[in-house]
Amino acid sequence: MASLFRDLTLGHSRRESTPLKPPPKPSQLSIMPSKPTITTTDLDSPLGQLGTQLTDSDLRSTAYEIFVAVCRTSSGKALTYTPNSSISDSPTNHSPISPALQRSLTSAAASKMKKALGLKSPGSGSKKSPGSGSSSGSGQGKVRRALTVGELMRTQMRISETVDSRIRRALLRIAAGQVGRRIESVVLPLELLQQLKLSDFTDQQEYEVWQKRTMKVLEAGLLLHPHVPLDKSNPTSQRLRQIIHGAMDRPIETGKNNESMQVLRSAVMSLASRSDGSISEICHWADGIPLNLRLYEMLLQACFDVNDETSIIDEIDELLEHIKKTWTILGMNQMLHNLCFTWVLFHRFVATGQAETDLLDAADGQLAEVARDAKTTKDPQYSKILSSILSSILGWAEKRLLAYHDTFDNGNVDTMQGIVSLGVSAAKILVEDISNEYRRKRKGEVDVVRTRIDTYIRSSLRTAFAQRMEKADSSWRASKNQPNSLPVLAILAKDVGELAINEKQVFSPILKRWHPFSAGVAVATLHACYGNEIKQFISGIVELTPDAVQVLRAADKLEKDLVQIAVEDSVDSDDGGKAIIREMPPYEAEAAIVDLVKAWIRARLDRLKEWVDRNLQQEVWNPQANQEGYAPSAVEVLRIVDETLDAYFQLPILMHPALLPDLMTGLDKCLQYYATKAKSGCGSRNTYVPTMPALTRCTMESKFAWKKKEKSANTQKRNSQVATMNGDSSFGVPQFCVRINTLHRIRSELDVLEKRIITHLRNSESARAEDFSNGLAKKFELTPAACIEGVQQLSEAVAYKIVFHDLSHVFWDGLYVGEPSSSRIEPFVQEVERNLLIISNIIHERVRTRVVTDIMRASFDGFLLVLLAGGPSRAFHASGLSDNRG
Repeated sequence: MASLFRDLTLGHSRRESTPLKPPPKPSQLSIMPSKPTITTTDLDSPLGQLGTQLTDSDLRSTAYEIFVAVCRTSSGKALTYTPNSSISDSPTNHSPISPALQRSLTSAAASKMKKALGLKSPGSGSKKSPGSGSSSGSGQGKVRRALTVGELMRTQMRISETVDSRIRRALLRIAAGQVGRRIESVVLPLELLQQLKLSDFTDQQEYEVWQKRTMKVLEAGLLLHPHVPLDKSNPTSQRLRQIIHGAMDRPIETGKNNESMQVLRSAVMSLASRSDGSISEICHWADGIPLNLRLYEMLLQACFDVNDETSIIDEIDELLEHIKKTWTILGMNQMLHNLCFTWVLFHRFVATGQAETDLLDAADGQLAEVARDAKTTKDPQYSKILSSILSSILGWAEKRLLAYHDTFDNGNVDTMQGIVSLGVSAAKILVEDISNEYRRKRKGEVDVVRTRIDTYIRSSLRTAFAQRMEKADSSWRASKNQPNSLPVLAILAKDVGELAINEKQVFSPILKRWHPFSAGVAVATLHACYGNEIKQFISGIVELTPDAVQVLRAADKLEKDLVQIAVEDSVDSDDGGKAIIREMPPYEAEAAIVDLVKAWIRARLDRLKEWVDRNLQQEVWNPQANQEGYAPSAVEVLRIVDETLDAYFQLPILMHPALLPDLMTGLDKCLQYYATKAKSGCGSRNTYVPTMPALTRCTMESKFAWKKKEKSANTQKRNSQVATMNGDSSFGVPQFCVRINTLHRIRSELDVLEKRIITHLRNSESARAEDFSNGLAKKFELTPAACIEGVQQLSEAVAYKIVFHDLSHVFWDGLYVGEPSSSRIEPFVQEVERNLLIISNIIHERVRTRVVTDIMRASFDGFLLVLLAGGPSRAFHASGLSDNRG
């Protein structure tokens, strides 16, 4: 074994032409590269916490000691490499290259591992790979001394030359005293304790610090985290614990023949020689979990360039080859290496500010190796470590992915793909290879990746929606006193629409790799979030207001936009996107607008009907009320109808043509109601036609003793003024004329209203060509007929009222009473003329002819009745026949 430690320089090639310089004095020690700036992370180490206070620096020093020991004893060949920069400076680069140098060229020029992981080389400029030697002299032809693997590792692990020299000296001493023994069969910290004395250190303090660290390593490896579980009642362990705790207070004597050292050696070797049943000479002092994982982590971190903490050195292939030689002491294997290397790559990406996506991609690629390993073993210890590391990675990833809208933007969205890939890969391994629940189910029932992406999308968008709600509320509060300010939910609808577009353009293309319908899931989530708010809003609306209509229109537009995105995203799905669409129950915003508009229409119509009732009760039908001779109430009714139409078309809705028939029908019924009430109580033609008298047409010689009626003594000419009916002044002839004029006016104004409706429709943004072709939707149907019928009824009623009621004293009751010669028709004609003059002064010229015609018809009917039926005060005899003929 001693022969293997002959060279003081670890792995130095015997073929180097430049001799070694003597060891430097302490004052001439080279300045070590500064520690890379690595930020504090929110990641706790999943490798486990040590039960003793060993710092990262302590672990790094111990790991380096193990590395040097195994590399010095693993092969008799000198292990050396020369970086590229040394070749170009050598004047003999055309000479045959030694095997060791050739090996170095291969690893420096094209690292297979870096190529496989897609990693970049260390940064250019002043940042050089630690393997690049510096010129030793000003002569151009001087060949620079090549760094050895050991020197590279020392530099990478930030170990000073003094410490390195001390370790190598100790290893030589150990080799001298342990001839024939393999390094894994000794307890390295124990041997170092015995071989290194106070004289090997610069001062007492440095020695004590080193000794305490070494004792802590023994405590961690043999007592706190042993490879084989330790019984607490074991007397050897209790004795070792006492020795270690004593050493913390006072350094122990470590001489070979010292009693305390012999007791320590006895206890240490007794505990380190314990095995799990396998026959082996290996001492178990550094292969207990988590100590071995933490030490191996320190070794793997040496793969990163000390001058560029985001880059892996070009010589990683050769360095890892030597690092793997520590597996025997540390109890590592390829699966644990893959797992630890994945963690180291990932942790370095996080610790360096998440700026180098190559590290993330490398960790993701290494995780693929871990996934393959996880399927080939069911080792409980490995599964526990695997679960811990993957849970840490997944937890960190999900902390960002569950709210990825806060984490990523256009500037760093490229990082998102790597984080998503890493997260879903970790989740898949955890669920499929570790979860017992998954094993109990058929694999087809659980799509781990899609389920995770679905969760990320829904969670992040819910968070983003809540933030947009707060933003919309703040925006509304800031602008609520300004004109034309938007309601909160209208602002929110606009923001959610922008959020959906951003999701579709920025994030969905990335997430689509793992979830083919990611955009559909996103808009379905936003649809549900906004739906909760809009449904509460709709349930609280009691009347149609501009704000309510703005909100509902914004909600309807948002819903259409979201559905369109979902449909486009689901074109290639098996069900055509039906599953996503089923997640998006309609807001019914348009239906809510329809209901509100219909409620508005009903309220307006109810008020109009109440007004009609109230004003008709107060209407006196005074012909002097206005110059045109129609009722003031009709003017108000028409004005209200016109205002209602104007207000309807000013509603900020897009369905004026669709709901216009409802309004028209209501207005039509109100006007019909007015027309009906206007003629109510006025009677009809039959109301004024008198009852037929008893039969009097017989001769005086008949066997019935008829007496000739004499002219009644109290029969006097009645006032020729137009009489009233039942003492009600609203039913006189002038009032009848006003009623007729009113109905005619309403009938005429209907055409004006219909033309105005056409104009409103043309100005409506929602009008279509078919809205103009359908004439029924914009015409009054009931009122024109009611007005025509009312005019006809009132015209006949006033005519028969004049003839049979107002002028009955000169016509029906008195015509030809007594002797025909004493009662002629001239008085009746005079009275009719007087009434016609009154009517012509009041009635509208368009209906005047009709009224006059009806009066003439009533006069003829009355005269015929007088001739044929007699009357209440008349009897006929033969002598009157000649008079009648005459």
